[in-house]
Amino acid sequence: MFYNFRQGGKALKTLTRFSNTLMERFLPDPYIFVAVLTLVVFLLGLGLTDTGPIEMVDYWGDGFWGLLAFAMQMVIVLVAGHVLANSPFFKRLLSTLAGIAKSPGAAILLVSVVSIIASWINWGFGLVIGALFAKEIAKKVTNVDYRLLVASAYAGFVVWHGGLGGSIPLSIATPDHPFAGQIGVISTTDTIFTPYNLFIVLVLLITIPLLNRWMMPKPEDTVTVDPAKLEEPIEVEEPSEKTPASRMEDSVVLSMLIGALGLIYLIHHFVRNGFDLNLNIVNLIFLILGIILHGTPRRFLAAVANAVKTAGGIIIQFPFYAGIMGMMTSSGLAGVISDAFVSISNEHTFPLFSFYAAGIVNFFVPSGGGQWAVQAPIMLDAAQTLGVDYAKVAMSIAWGDAWTNLIQPFWALPALAIAGLKAKDIMGYCVFVLVLSGIVISIGLYFF
Repeated sequence: MFYNFRQGGKALKTLTRFSNTLMERFLPDPYIFVAVLTLVVFLLGLGLTDTGPIEMVDYWGDGFWGLLAFAMQMVIVLVAGHVLANSPFFKRLLSTLAGIAKSPGAAILLVSVVSIIASWINWGFGLVIGALFAKEIAKKVTNVDYRLLVASAYAGFVVWHGGLGGSIPLSIATPDHPFAGQIGVISTTDTIFTPYNLFIVLVLLITIPLLNRWMMPKPEDTVTVDPAKLEEPIEVEEPSEKTPASRMEDSVVLSMLIGALGLIYLIHHFVRNGFDLNLNIVNLIFLILGIILHGTPRRFLAAVANAVKTAGGIIIQFPFYAGIMGMMTSSGLAGVISDAFVSISNEHTFPLFSFYAAGIVNFFVPSGGGQWAVQAPIMLDAAQTLGVDYAKVAMSIAWGDAWTNLIQPFWALPALAIAGLKAKDIMGYCVFVLVLSGIVISIGLYFF
């Protein structure tokens, strides 16, 4: 058995190779994916609801710019994380940590565990750190499959909604949340820190790294990357002459003053709010540390210019996802999907079917907060009728939202941009993590 584990298992290697081949041949660029998804939702809205074609077009157009604020947050997650990773101090830190892995198998296990833990702490933190760490490990460890390494980093993202940054459990723990009149305020001790949720997280922490390690391809199928191609030299344009403006651009004092301002705010924020590591705070941490660690404004801005090149996918594709969300919510299509699962549920199976329904809806509404707003009214009313615990239904939707992110390019875009890969390069591996995590989450929700 030990030998089989070490070799990955012939059957799984064959299936993984087949899955990768399928993805490489048939999975298009994420922009093509979202374009096709737009047309699919448009047709489903016409076929499954009473909405007409002009109304569907209006819903699409009205919703198209609905994710602008979130898209900007995601761009800053990517750019600020990139900038921080390319600072001299952080590059040395990641390089030192990457040196722990002495073999391809150890590299896969290490990046998987780090990514899961980081994503459980905060999804934005985990998404960026996992990809950056995978990239650094690839520079250190020879003969490791780069696609699997990045897939392992992204796979850890599946635990985010059961962790400290889960938007649904944090939302219902907040006074005056939109559904407080129906369900009240539900503490995180009844959601994030319940036995069934901790069981799911712990089992995934153990099994996902082992599965990723088991999927390691044979040497002849391994796709490696030249470490030199992963280096991103930052070109800092030096001024031809010293002027008052150029001296300000080279001022360490100015960077330190801005950095001090940011650090004071962050300390004050945590004193007032506890461990509130929301996306804006993660972005501010990345930005302030980047400003401090690059030393001068000139070097910081050069790093920003280098990082911005990778943000194109997010800028272009997120409005299309917002348009899809507009069609899903305004036409009632998301409600139709949710109602279908409610109709076949009872008090024992309802959390499980809520999880599956959320997993499907997540393909079209890939936003935790947006999905909760769409599904909560239907699912909470059904929970009240069936006598099912509101908190567990909320966590079922949260896990469904996180689950199918594994094969939804929306959330993979920042990680792929950092790694320099395409969705089809990693999705063949992510399919197997999807199956494993689906089984583990189902067991946790049904039997606990």
